[in-house]
Amino acid sequence: MLRQIKPRNARSKRALEKKAPKAVENPKTALFLRGTTCSQVVQDALTDLHSLRQPLAKKFTKKNAIHPFEDPASLEFFSEKNDTSLIIFGSSSKKRPHTLTLARTFASKILDMLELHLDPESYRRIAQFKGRKFAVGLRPMILFSGTAFESPVANEYTMAKSMLIDLFKGDASSDKIDVEGLQYIVSVAAEEPVGDAVKPAIHLRIYLISTKRSGQRLPRVEVEEMGPRMDFRVGRMQEPEEAVWKEALKTAKVEEKVKKNVTTDTMGDKIGRIHLGRQDLSELQTRKMKGLKRSRDLEDEAMVDAPAEEEDTQKRHKK
Repeated sequence: MLRQIKPRNARSKRALEKKAPKAVENPKTALFLRGTTCSQVVQDALTDLHSLRQPLAKKFTKKNAIHPFEDPASLEFFSEKNDTSLIIFGSSSKKRPHTLTLARTFASKILDMLELHLDPESYRRIAQFKGRKFAVGLRPMILFSGTAFESPVANEYTMAKSMLIDLFKGDASSDKIDVEGLQYIVSVAAEEPVGDAVKPAIHLRIYLISTKRSGQRLPRVEVEEMGPRMDFRVGRMQEPEEAVWKEALKTAKVEEKVKKNVTTDTMGDKIGRIHLGRQDLSELQTRKMKGLKRSRDLEDEAMVDAPAEEEDTQKRHKK
């Protein structure tokens, strides 16, 4: 059972309501942090991934004595404190050099983790690629190529595919996508497996998309590498527990209330229809004018009737 926290003031109450479960969850925020020993290559990789994840990202620069697979309590604390369900931890040691650990949390507890060992020889930063960059906050197109990602059995590569989608997909709360906003593509390729002893490497590339005139109806599409360029080898992994994973995949059933007599036209404007009862026009308030008073009408009728009576009296006298 989850621990219940009673708010002490209105500010803490709003913070707890923001973190509380919702029918439509907030976009995932990623937390980037480093360990006590972290090579410059890993620090540069964290900086590049943090820039790609903006604005849904937080980055710590101080050293943290954390060993994710031995004791993940510190990661769980940082996740709950900063309301981040995706963690990228960078570290480097003699046994496991240039390591990026990707972790996901559910209910402020570690759900699953995966180690990716970065190749320092082939790594290239974003700053090393000259040219334009994409705008912050845009959603990319993601491409996975390789039979390793299509395995029917859950393994390191299916977990890497799931985590990389969570890392790069951004804010997916809206189903509508502007075609003009599709400015870059994330390509993740895995080599074909040769044997059980050697695991295929994973190649991460980021390409900018540009459209040019082709003389036809459809434009000519060109791609240009933007960076970063990363090659990984998969390491240790921690699979989620079956019961917790099933609980994490649950979605709330949102029943939208149908509003009667309310429609939306083709332009997106909301139109409402109002039904009124029978109106009594005799009680309708009109503009007040002296000429419209009832007393004036009675006086006019009296003046018309008076000459008629005088004519009748004169006729009688003549007879």
